[in-house]
Amino acid sequence: MATLPRRFFARSVHEVAPDLIGAVLLFNGVGGRIVEVEAYHHTDPAAHSYGGLTPRNAVMFGPPGIAYVYRSYGIHWCVNFVCEAKGSASAVLIRALEPMEGLAKMRRRRGLTDERLLCAGPGRLCEALGISIAHNGLALNRPPFRLIARTEKPEIVAGPRIGLTKAVELPWRYGLKGSRYMSKPFR
Repeated sequence: MATLPRRFFARSVHEVAPDLIGAVLLFNGVGGRIVEVEAYHHTDPAAHSYGGLTPRNAVMFGPPGIAYVYRSYGIHWCVNFVCEAKGSASAVLIRALEPMEGLAKMRRRRGLTDERLLCAGPGRLCEALGISIAHNGLALNRPPFRLIARTEKPEIVAGPRIGLTKAVELPWRYGLKGSRYMSKPFR
């Protein structure tokens, strides 16, 4: 099983995002297959980096292949993978996983038994895996992260991103066709 190198992320966010579908994300040995992501390009009004460098988004302006973790709505942690060249500030939000490893830990952390809901949504995913702001800025090619390349090209669907008020029409959400583990079905 080939691990994704940091150079995998040194490409356009629009190439990296669909190429992550089917890859396996493990965090301290807990995780599963990536089934849903969203791309955020630095020219996109919905991207955290759109307004420029801030303390919150500074990691996005660093090198590709690192984790950008932020709190959404003051409640949930969300993890993104920084892409493109240093300073471009583009990232892929990891929206959902098909749980595969460490299910007992995920169930305990989430207080759920329904496997489908363990990692269906970026906040749920981070809670299930134990990802928090303490992991902001960490390299994706070193522990506690492990990203395993997909072994075959899956059938991917694309559509508008979820829960936005800006650039809502952009079809920059990608998912594994037919997956029951996504946060929300595609139309």
